[in-house]
Amino acid sequence: MISVVAEMLGIHQQTLRLYEREGFVKPKRSGGNTRLYSDEDIEKIEMILRMTRDLGVNRAGVEVILSMREKMERMQQEMDEMVTSMREELAREMRRRDEDAKHALVPMGKKILVRRGK
Repeated sequence: MISVVAEMLGIHQQTLRLYEREGFVKPKRSGGNTRLYSDEDIEKIEMILRMTRDLGVNRAGVEVILSMREKMERMQQEMDEMVTSMREELAREMRRRDEDAKHALVPMGKKILVRRGK
């Protein structure tokens, strides 16, 4: 509820409404249209308050920072997915090579000594 979150963070309810209008937070709504703030919403509001109060960042700056942060999070997720995909591909390739090695004419890993005549 907006009153609980406002009191918890020591801000006015209008500030929360402003942050919602600005698109900084998007709390879910109950059937009765009551705002339901998630832990993630509250963390984001706390971050906004630190930026505005402690660092002197204006709302336009907050918007830019939040946008950049969201892009970075998406990029990190894409990188994580790529790393996972590459690891899976590497594991498949290693299994394939192990299987190929089982059927090799000369078993892999065995050394063959060839002497040259003197």
